[in-house]
Amino acid sequence: MMSKKLQTATQLFYKNMLRAGSKQHSHCVMRCLSAQIPANVKAHNFNPAHLHHIGKSALVYRNVGQELERTAAEYGSTESIVSCHEQKRYTYQSLLEEVDRVAAGLLKLGLEQGDHVGIWAPNHMHWYLTMLGAARAGLVSVGINPAFQEPEVEYCLKKVKVKALIMPETYKTQNYYEIIKCICPEISNSSDGCIKSTNLPNLKHVIIDSPNKLKGALSFDDLLGLSNPAEREDISKMQRHIVPDSGCNVQFTSGTTGQPKAAVLSHYNFVNNGIHIGNRNQLDSNSRICVQVPLFHVYGVVITVMAAMTHGSTLVLPAAGFSPADSLRAIVDEKCTVIHGTPTMYVDLIKKQRELQLPLKTANMAITGGAPCSPQLFLDIKNVLGLDHVRTVYGLTETTAVIFQSRPGDSMEQILNTVGHLQDHVEVKVVDAQGHTVQFGEPGELYVRGYATMLEYYDDEQKTKETIGNNRWLKTGDQFILEADGYGRIVGRLKEMIIRGGENIFPKEIEDFLNSHPKIIETHVIGVPDERMGEECCAFVRLADGVESITREEVKEFAKGKLAHFKIPRFVIPINEFPRTTSGKIQKFKLAEEYNKMYK
Repeated sequence: MMSKKLQTATQLFYKNMLRAGSKQHSHCVMRCLSAQIPANVKAHNFNPAHLHHIGKSALVYRNVGQELERTAAEYGSTESIVSCHEQKRYTYQSLLEEVDRVAAGLLKLGLEQGDHVGIWAPNHMHWYLTMLGAARAGLVSVGINPAFQEPEVEYCLKKVKVKALIMPETYKTQNYYEIIKCICPEISNSSDGCIKSTNLPNLKHVIIDSPNKLKGALSFDDLLGLSNPAEREDISKMQRHIVPDSGCNVQFTSGTTGQPKAAVLSHYNFVNNGIHIGNRNQLDSNSRICVQVPLFHVYGVVITVMAAMTHGSTLVLPAAGFSPADSLRAIVDEKCTVIHGTPTMYVDLIKKQRELQLPLKTANMAITGGAPCSPQLFLDIKNVLGLDHVRTVYGLTETTAVIFQSRPGDSMEQILNTVGHLQDHVEVKVVDAQGHTVQFGEPGELYVRGYATMLEYYDDEQKTKETIGNNRWLKTGDQFILEADGYGRIVGRLKEMIIRGGENIFPKEIEDFLNSHPKIIETHVIGVPDERMGEECCAFVRLADGVESITREEVKEFAKGKLAHFKIPRFVIPINEFPRTTSGKIQKFKLAEEYNKMYK
């Protein structure tokens, strides 16, 4: 426990730091504490892991629609998006015109500011147009995973009271229209695109991007043709009435237990995170981004769409869903300079490039996020794809995507062993189990506060309060190490921590180590029950091409002198493909189910 004198000194120190934080210059407040801490505090080596990084460029107070207008005015003739699989292209000027047709069409259907518009689709052009159109109309877009089945979609539509749903007719084996008919049977007897559903009382309209006339639904072309020129001109006038602090988008969290929560993100969140992400990635009107990530996910809609839009960059959609071969061909054909993907996607992209050996001459940067990336994978991305730069982003859905990110000029050590530097205008601290701030370099749970924090979990006051306290600190649930220079490292998810005989083990450390084994290209570690130790480590490994097997003894020998004995997995299980979400995250609960099938 702190003495009263130490507590008083600490409070005085924080008060002075808070004042310092109001100065408009770029540095990390509380970066180097030793020179400013009272003597009695120094004696206790008190160096709290608490930073507030004030950026060089100020935050802006604009909504998404205003930002799109600004970009169209500055980069009107630059391509905003290219959909290779649909053979469609828009410049920023033609995009703005089409987006306003969508916005005016949605309002013509009777939707009002604040209403929710669901987008249940893979990476199609209508996804991009609808998200921006909803924002221009003062509506809230709701990203729904295109892989979701009937009960999952029903939950999403009910949870956030979706009023209009936009989707394709089919994608791969998924028939969206047939699924909606099961949830909302009244659609078959509806006319003029107006639905009255007992099961989904809030759903009034279903819009389908299809050339076919489907009972009860409007086509996307119908939506585009609903408004007249005067109504479309009114969309521009509306922008000053759409408050940047209001909701813009709902993201369903990809939890592994229970129903997903619905995080509400604002225009202010979107625009500013997009600006600062793009600044760090040095995007400009010459940047052409190969988009492998799904647009519905926060990686797609903020790190990709908003960062590109705020900097006049071009998005290239290689395929409706992730396809390594299509991505590589799009990089070549569309002269992409930047690649976006999750670690799992890069594993597959590297494998395909080793096979195809395409000339990726224009690509010079890869951005990875969505899940931790091992140092070995970073090196493979750089070397196999022939890139000059590999950068990482780290954040959560609830923080509008990014709170740590690589910076231009970062050393290889910083790129390989950290998640980057604290983002501009974001405040963080690392706390122990009792909520006390730990020292720099010590592990604890990462807390975040600042402009990027979500508004709330929709219609879930209790969960919102559990995640964001009255002081607006958001609890990430990530075990994290923060250094005084502003760089950080993920130790692992608190909920994934393995306790083996009293020893705390974080899977990421073992995963990164095993990924450097010549026989292994990807590893994911889980805790499994053990009568004696409580839990044991089980490693599921994906083997390199041509490798048929690997034994625990091989792993044990490889780890000798490099990894503590209690961290060496008790079980090593080869697997052909890892179960993952559409956004690329590994579903570890399914690995646990696989283990149970094998050993119980």
